Amino acid sequence: MTSTERTAYPRFKRLITAHELHLFFSPTRDELEWAAEATDGDGHLLALLLMLKSYQRMGCFPGLEDVPEQMVEFVRRQIELPEGTLPVYRAERTAKHHRGLVRKRVGVAYDQAEARRIVEQAIRKEAAAKNRPADLINIALEKVVEAGLELPGFSTFDKMASKIRTEVNTSICSGIHDRMSALQRAELLRLLEERDADGTTLFNRLKKPAKGPGWSHFKNLTKRMVDGLGDSAVWMDGIAARKIVDFAGEADAADAPAYGTTRRSSASR
Repeated sequence: MTSTERTAYPRFKRLITAHELHLFFSPTRDELEWAAEATDGDGHLLALLLMLKSYQRMGCFPGLEDVPEQMVEFVRRQIELPEGTLPVYRAERTAKHHRGLVRKRVGVAYDQAEARRIVEQAIRKEAAAKNRPADLINIALEKVVEAGLELPGFSTFDKMASKIRTEVNTSICSGIHDRMSALQRAELLRLLEERDADGTTLFNRLKKPAKGPGWSHFKNLTKRMVDGLGDSAVWMDGIAARKIVDFAGEADAADAPAYGTTRRSSASR
């Protein structure tokens, strides 16, 4: 799961400064009058204003339990409610009604099916060139905001990014596989299966740096390990350079056993 902090998905800061509270979360007189007309008690009044100010700031509705106490107390004092007043919804239909009021006031459309369609389209397009889930999520966020739609929950972005990224990468790897000959696939398998006298696989040996910084050392390393595999540039035809770099980084971080039988059976198809 991608960490929310690594993306631009809106969230409350752990510490909100006094300046930020006044700038973003102070209800105007008009907002207070609007909320008072729509509610029948102090708890509902506070809850509605918290939903309004949260949405204005973040573009989505938090759970009341996720609103920082610091913000709750600030808004309570701003509208001069009794100390100890808590934002509460005793019935889900009241919370749903309040969300509808906020959407109408800020002029946003609630269409989660369309929002998910935009997220999927954006991620699928960008996943052909980008590999980090956080990057894919951030691009999808921009597209939903541009469409004037309410943001789906973060888990929606995260699950779709993971699923679509896997599908796109599988398609890319299948294309690489199809452009290789049977002999070249067998040579790749040999990197995982054959071991030197000390038990090191050829794959792990390949990842070790050349014996020296000279060009001749590097040429000897590549000639001994890579030349027999064929023209890898042909395998990578049409694949974005950034994806190749990311795939190479994953391969460099992995050990031969990590590829397991699934890699072996895939390469031998």
